[in-house]
Amino acid sequence: MNAGVMNWASHSICNRKLGMRLFILSDALTFAALLFSYVYLRTASSAWPRPFSLSPEILFASLMTLCLLASSWTMVKAVRASAQGNRAKMVRWLLVTIAAGSAFVVLHLIEWNRLIGEGLRPFSTPISWGADLSPLFGAVFFTLTGFHLLHVLSGIVYLSVTAMRRKAAHEAVELCGLYWQFVDAVWLILFLSLYLFSMK
Repeated sequence: MNAGVMNWASHSICNRKLGMRLFILSDALTFAALLFSYVYLRTASSAWPRPFSLSPEILFASLMTLCLLASSWTMVKAVRASAQGNRAKMVRWLLVTIAAGSAFVVLHLIEWNRLIGEGLRPFSTPISWGADLSPLFGAVFFTLTGFHLLHVLSGIVYLSVTAMRRKAAHEAVELCGLYWQFVDAVWLILFLSLYLFSMK
């Protein structure tokens, strides 16, 4: 009887990890579809904007990237502390991860505000960027970065709930880690494709 309960429990743990991995896979496919659309629109347009200079746009985006890379490292530390049974240390690292993720959100909103102030809209580009540029750059940019920003915000909530739970199991922290590392990896792809490939 006890062995049966233990076997059922072990299967339920595997199911939760499997569920998270399937969720990440489905999310990755959604991002892939959006990125494929971006690549198609960019290659099909002879007047795709290349608006970003090294300074300040790329340097600012690099600072955002640094925040997420730092949060990825602190998330690893949180998972390691959880595996060692050190809850206090785990919570501290989760809070640092949340702080780094929150810094990314704030910087991203500052960037959006600047671009909107310049005149970037979902279906129009600023006049200062040049005439006859594809009006779809804004739609692609805000869709991809906005969808990712929603994931970061969801991740911050997820990490906060896990940190507040008094008896958060190690598996719960592992699942947080899987999700957060996925969000970080997606941003690196977006940074490369949206920013570095859009340099003047």
